[in-house]
Amino acid sequence: MASSQHVPPHSELNDTLTVTLNDIMRASLSLKDVVKHTPLDVSERLTQELGVPVLLKREDQQVCRSFKVRGAYAKMSALSAQSRQQGVVCASAGNHAQGVAFACAHLNVRGTIYLPSTTPRQKRERIAAIGGEWVEQVIVDGGFDRANALATEAARVTGREYVHPYDDPGTIAGGGTIGVELAEQIPADTSCVLVPVGGGGLIAGIATALSHLRPDVRVIGVEPYGAASMQRAFDEGGPTALDRVDSFVDGTAVGTVGTLPFHLAQENVSSLVSVPEGAVCTEMVSLYQTDGIIAEPAGALASTAARTLLTDPKRRAELTGSDEGSIVCVVSGGNNDLSRYAEVVERSLRHEGLRHYFVVTFPQQPGALRLFLSEVLGPGDDVVHFEYTKKNNRETGPALVGIDLSDPADIERLRTRMEASPLHVEEVAPDSEIFRLLV
Repeated sequence: MASSQHVPPHSELNDTLTVTLNDIMRASLSLKDVVKHTPLDVSERLTQELGVPVLLKREDQQVCRSFKVRGAYAKMSALSAQSRQQGVVCASAGNHAQGVAFACAHLNVRGTIYLPSTTPRQKRERIAAIGGEWVEQVIVDGGFDRANALATEAARVTGREYVHPYDDPGTIAGGGTIGVELAEQIPADTSCVLVPVGGGGLIAGIATALSHLRPDVRVIGVEPYGAASMQRAFDEGGPTALDRVDSFVDGTAVGTVGTLPFHLAQENVSSLVSVPEGAVCTEMVSLYQTDGIIAEPAGALASTAARTLLTDPKRRAELTGSDEGSIVCVVSGGNNDLSRYAEVVERSLRHEGLRHYFVVTFPQQPGALRLFLSEVLGPGDDVVHFEYTKKNNRETGPALVGIDLSDPADIERLRTRMEASPLHVEEVAPDSEIFRLLV
């Protein structure tokens, strides 16, 4: 079940480092002829599920298929001629890297990009295609924080400009241009804008812009359970490293939020919510199959929160301030490697309670498997995985069996039939290491 917590009161902010509406408006001018003014589309599926208008801000249709190009280009276009000549350095899980690569190629600036080893292959290939000869990739053994540390050191040693993906006034202002567009696009009755949160730059920029242009609209941040670094920062009173980061939602797999985004979020963000990675997978499948939208995990965070938290009018009113107002979800990116959809579907089915795994010990005698199929499985149960190796010198042999149910409630009846059968059956717990062999 997803959770939420209101943001604590604003703490002191260093007045020498901030982002203002004027900064965001200047960024809008620099991006005017470079990026797309992305559409705000009605989601008929989510509108029907929630009973109020739900609209999607389609940054998956942006140049490089992600909002990140806004911040990268806004930051780099403001560099001095000397800084452009020296080149730039950055670290990224993929989308910021594509934005930097785009800016490098269009501004004729050489860049070195440090990528975590978990960055999907599809994103690496896109970075190379976008940046061409202007960009060099360095693959780092570790997550984003390790890549970030190496990139920062490289910038210090060489004197090149470090283009931070989220903790920089320029990149935050670039992301904030989405807020400027939303102020022009969203309906008058809009109650909230749901924004995915990783390092915090996107929500810091959008919330800053809307606090001036549409102060009546609440901005709500959405994090995955396994990487809720902004919530940790709010709990601790400042950016604090997570003990562990789940890298599945790779676009938001950040262990520590940025200092400037943290302060700006305290100032302008109404609340934070978090959602399970499995629910994100279910939403990714729905976006693809029903809406025709290929969203990466981070891009599906906002609409996941809408469908899991805001379907109940009372709960919706508590979070958004209205049980009838329109809801806006920022689809932050669409750079999803299609080869990952097998894992996405697997995680979704397990989260929905439709797929379960068991270790079944079969006696090595004729008819054992037939008994399992005829007396244990129900009419709506389907075997989707069966792994068994016969051992001639043993009387029994275990098999790993995956079963899909037509209804989550069927699991109790299946368990009852398993207990009544002569077979020895052990259910595989969702957090078992065995799942690492399956996904």
